[in-house]
Amino acid sequence: MENITLLLGIVIVTALVFDFTNGFHDTANAMATTISTGAMKPKAAVAMSAVLNLVGAFLSVEVAKTISGGMIDEGGIQPEVIFAALVGAILWNLLTWLVGLPSSSSHALFGGLIGAAVMSAGWDSVNGSTVVTKVLIPAVAAPVVAGIAAMIATRLTYKLGNNVSDKASSKGYRAGQISSAALVSLAHGTNDAQKTMGIITLALVTGGALAPGSNPPMWVIVSAGVAIALGTYLGGWRIIRTMGKGLTDLQPQQGFAAQSSAATVILASSHLGFSLSTTQSCSGAVMGAGLGRKGGVVRWSTATRMFVAWGLTLPAAGVVGALAELLTKQGPWGVAATAALLVGGSGAIWLRSRKEVVDHTNVNDVDDEPAGVVTTAMAAVTPPPAGDTTAVTGDLSVTLPADPNSPSTESAPRTAKV
Repeated sequence: MENITLLLGIVIVTALVFDFTNGFHDTANAMATTISTGAMKPKAAVAMSAVLNLVGAFLSVEVAKTISGGMIDEGGIQPEVIFAALVGAILWNLLTWLVGLPSSSSHALFGGLIGAAVMSAGWDSVNGSTVVTKVLIPAVAAPVVAGIAAMIATRLTYKLGNNVSDKASSKGYRAGQISSAALVSLAHGTNDAQKTMGIITLALVTGGALAPGSNPPMWVIVSAGVAIALGTYLGGWRIIRTMGKGLTDLQPQQGFAAQSSAATVILASSHLGFSLSTTQSCSGAVMGAGLGRKGGVVRWSTATRMFVAWGLTLPAAGVVGALAELLTKQGPWGVAATAALLVGGSGAIWLRSRKEVVDHTNVNDVDDEPAGVVTTAMAAVTPPPAGDTTAVTGDLSVTLPADPNSPSTESAPRTAKV
């Protein structure tokens, strides 16, 4: 193993903590639709996803190479910068997990890394062309492509299943969902686990423990794979609830189409070295599947909150990373203070989450979305119940309450013609 200093050791441990949060933050990518449609039990689903995330971590290093040697100029960057970047990424991950928003762990990492690098060495330390071509463009294109593919696939599955009973088709597509969920988990391992491999490799290069341009050592691959698998098994139940039930109500056919589309996009991007957001790809596929079924709807208030979180992730994590780097530049006490702030902030978020626990027992319990202005207005002018109004030829008869002044002991309803 390379010569690891104390500071490098702290950076590596922090990177693995980020990888762990990435695992439970992004479990929803693979398993939310499978859990929401009942294709698999929640605990079994996250266990399968954890194993396949671990396997996927060994399949490619293209994304890791993009991060370790393409996005940031390694010259002049110190391990403290990597530590500061990870602080920004971890805190943003935990905050969005707390409110149940499926934001991008990848973009949190990139934002923290860019913010810390700029604070340390200026804008010249960031390779803008790499950020645009391999981060920003995939960030916009991936959810759109996955959404369109899922919408088309959903319509096709329903068209092909017109002559098949609902019971038989649901059973078959549930089996297909399990297979497609496994593929998404494998794809997630090939993309997201590599981001931590890349960040640890970058730290080793900046600390002088590895030569520039080196591939991730085997121990880095193994540790990153294990960390993301453990986080996946823990299960990010809050985000699973949002993805599985909060965006739209999915049937097995839709779940299969969404997962297959997302897996295809993620695997293709991993092969090309595009470090896209698996969260955004899967979210786009879920919305596309929701729109692909006749009568299907997307809860746009939830989707809007998610879009806002997507837009804020890079700059918010970047600001936190920059502030953390400003503190770590002060020397050992600054590094210690930054670590204390990370631990304190993480602990506060965890304690807040205990006030409303979401786990495998209640992950599918979702309140109906509040009615909007239009829905409320329509409800206010809803016509009277059918039993109180009787239409007759030439006249409109309306049943009125009985006359309270009638001398009869059994007051009969009165009928008025309009």
